[in-house]
Amino acid sequence: MKKQKILIVDDDANIAELISLYLTKECFDTQIVYDGEAAIKEFGTYQPNLVLLDLMLPGIDGYEVCREIRKTSSVPIIMLSAKGEIFDKVLGLELGADDYIIKPFDSKELVARVRAVLRRFNPAPGNTREESAPSGEYVAYPDLIINISNYSVQYYGENIEMPPKELELLYFLASNPNQVFTREQLLDHIWGYEYFGDTRTVDVHIKRLREKIKDHTDWSLSTVWGIGYKFETKAPKKL
Repeated sequence: MKKQKILIVDDDANIAELISLYLTKECFDTQIVYDGEAAIKEFGTYQPNLVLLDLMLPGIDGYEVCREIRKTSSVPIIMLSAKGEIFDKVLGLELGADDYIIKPFDSKELVARVRAVLRRFNPAPGNTREESAPSGEYVAYPDLIINISNYSVQYYGENIEMPPKELELLYFLASNPNQVFTREQLLDHIWGYEYFGDTRTVDVHIKRLREKIKDHTDWSLSTVWGIGYKFETKAPKKL
């Protein structure tokens, strides 16, 4: 079985080598770079399955690296930030990060986070039409199929790439059509206790979903002012 590749971006050589050691022991292939410019270059040549990205880098910082990667790829990104550093996790999410870890971290937690994000992420081949019926656990509406088993979204027959949390949010709302959920309820269902109270996280993800999935004549992602969001539908869900 081919090893999954992790690009480690950290200007602290000791931490980078330690992370590499942890992941290599867990049968990952790793590559280390020490600044943002090298990270952007190496991302294109190494083609990792996941990026561990430190925020405070010489030259181009982690936020900018994340922004550049997201212009061409939805490969998972986990941001790393030392305690005491200014870290706006909502800004990270807006730029497309999938998770974050605060240093110092436990090696088991790091590996668990990496495995969890990789498990949720299943990049769909672009520009490929799926004519056969989907399998696994999914919900389907006219011109939209959201499959939670293989983390894929088909929109007008095309596979749409999106980070795991975006897909999970869309799947949850579409699985409960016309039901209104508050931001707090969505935080609890999708992110769990860790993000509780940071309702901007939901708004960011809804905004990103709307950029990829436009309203349909039969369904839409609707804002219920003063309350939250719902997946509004005029047509019954396909079985």
